[in-house]
Amino acid sequence: MDPVIGMEERPVPVAQLPAVRKASIVLISLGQELSANVLKHLNRDEIEMLTLEIARIKHVSPDLRDAVLAEFSQMIVAQECIIEGGIEYAQGVLQQALGKETASEIISRLVTMLQVQPFDSVKSVDPTQLLQLLQNEHPQTIALVLAHLPPETSAMVLSGLPQKLQAQVAIRIVGMDRASPEVVREVEGILQARITATGTQDFDKAGGPSALADILNRADRSTERAILDDLMENSPEIAEEVKKRLFVFEDIITLGRRDIQLVLREVDGKDLALALKGAPENVRNVIYENMSERAAQSLREEMEFMGAVRLRDVEAAQQKIVSVIRALEEAGEVVISRGEENETII
Repeated sequence: MDPVIGMEERPVPVAQLPAVRKASIVLISLGQELSANVLKHLNRDEIEMLTLEIARIKHVSPDLRDAVLAEFSQMIVAQECIIEGGIEYAQGVLQQALGKETASEIISRLVTMLQVQPFDSVKSVDPTQLLQLLQNEHPQTIALVLAHLPPETSAMVLSGLPQKLQAQVAIRIVGMDRASPEVVREVEGILQARITATGTQDFDKAGGPSALADILNRADRSTERAILDDLMENSPEIAEEVKKRLFVFEDIITLGRRDIQLVLREVDGKDLALALKGAPENVRNVIYENMSERAAQSLREEMEFMGAVRLRDVEAAQQKIVSVIRALEEAGEVVISRGEENETII
């Protein structure tokens, strides 16, 4: 039989309480209105689990409530410190406030709960600042960092590097398979120290053709072209592997009719007209074929009215549309064919 929370004859140390019970005590302490707002952000299984646990709790003593809330507050502080300066920084702050043993216990549990990944503390840093920190590093070091960061951030950093260095970093991202945790920690520590001044023992999966393709899909077209051209010249096999995973504006002709029509409903008309100014004839024709005659004629008139346009503006518009397509793919609303990886089952 489940013990009653708060019974003095059977006290239970907070550290030994199940996580679901401690979460339920926090919700009870917050009151109905705040608890309801918290539950809105949880999935159905989590809500059912917590509400069942709350229903089972008959009484919460003031001492137990205070202890659980104190631990909850410590976990929030630890999480904010990890985001701000990394795990070692968080542990140092907590040690000063709570002592070495308590700090180690909190950090250990929080790392397990959050599944902290390499370079998590660097992910919130402005890409421009990251570029300044990385641009004079060895290409292998830059590749290691970019392979662990969100593709959007890595794309901005990669675009800011000198063209020759871009290609060197790109090749190393593709060639990277797994990174030693000792090397990752060392590089992350150096970056954290530099940013402040101005996990586990498993090997971390990073790099490969897919990682580079994700970065290039979010980079500007000139960066993408320069890197692919260099790869084609020096490592054609790698270039082909990357291109299989890369979706460029011209690949819109590989989408199905339904998918193209869905994309057209989502993109801005002026962006589409600007993007088509620099598109091959076959791409234009596919777009026209998936529009009504009136809409297609209106699009042609818009393009003519624009007159001469700058190449970088055309490429920016094309990249906007590619971003829309990628977002629709991630939402499962369109299917992007990537060679042999997308076989159709009937």
